[in-house]
Amino acid sequence: MMPPVPVPTIPHFKKFVGHRLRLDAKTGGWLLAVFSVIRFALVLQANVTRSYQVVALVFVAMILLPFLLLTRAGRRQIGLVWPARWWSVLLGGVVGVVSCAGLFYLASLCFGLTESNPLVYISRTYKVPTVLTADTRRLFFLIYAGTSMVFSPIGEELFYRGLVHECFRASLGNARATLLDSAAFAVVHLAHFGLVYSGSGWHFLLGPSLLWVAGLFISCLLFSLARAWSGSILGAMTAHALFNVTMSYFIFYHIL
Repeated sequence: MMPPVPVPTIPHFKKFVGHRLRLDAKTGGWLLAVFSVIRFALVLQANVTRSYQVVALVFVAMILLPFLLLTRAGRRQIGLVWPARWWSVLLGGVVGVVSCAGLFYLASLCFGLTESNPLVYISRTYKVPTVLTADTRRLFFLIYAGTSMVFSPIGEELFYRGLVHECFRASLGNARATLLDSAAFAVVHLAHFGLVYSGSGWHFLLGPSLLWVAGLFISCLLFSLARAWSGSILGAMTAHALFNVTMSYFIFYHIL
C-alpha cells in the first residue's frame, strides 16, 4: 500500500520570515505585545502634547504589515478579499453608527458632558479654535472625520480583525479569537480614555473607563460580525470608519 502523499502547507508569510513566523498564538502574542506597548506610550504622550502625528505612524505600520510580511495567500487568509455580499458592507456601516451613538448617549446619561464622558475627554485633545463658527466647525469636522476614516479603521482592522485574529483562530478557534482580539483592542484604548491627563497630572477614572472599555469591546464584536457578514475585512473597516465618523459628529456638533 502506497503511503499517503503529504499535502503541502500554504505559505502565509513571505520567505524572509516564513521559517520564523506562523499564523499561531505565539506570533499573535508577540504582535499584540509590541504594538500595544508602543501605541499605549505614544498615545499617552499625545494626550499631553495634543499632537497625534507620531501615533498615526503606528496605524501606517499596521496597514503596511500584511503587505510586508504576508504572501498573497496570507493576505487572503486575514480577509483581504473583495466582499462576497456588498449589502453586508453597508449594514456594517449602519452597525458602526449605531454602536457609537449608543456609547455616546449611555456615557452622557451616566456622566453628562463632563470629562468623565470619553468623547468629551477625547475632544479636549483636539487642536481646534476655542470658538468655532459654523464654517470652521464644518471644516474641522471634515478634517477630523476624514482622517479618522482612513488611518485607524484600515490599520486597526487589518491588525486586530485580520492578522491577530487569524493567528489566534488557528489555536483557539474563531469564537475565542474574536473575544481575544476585541478585548485587546478595547484595553489598549485606555490610553485614549480611562488613564486621563489634566493640569494636576494623571488620573485613572475607574467607572468611566469600565464603560468605555465595555462599549468598545461590544463594538469590536459587531465589527467582527460585519467581517463575517461580508466575507471580507472591508466589512469591519467600514463599520469602524462609520463609528469614527459618528464620534467626530458628536464631538463637533454636541460637545465643542
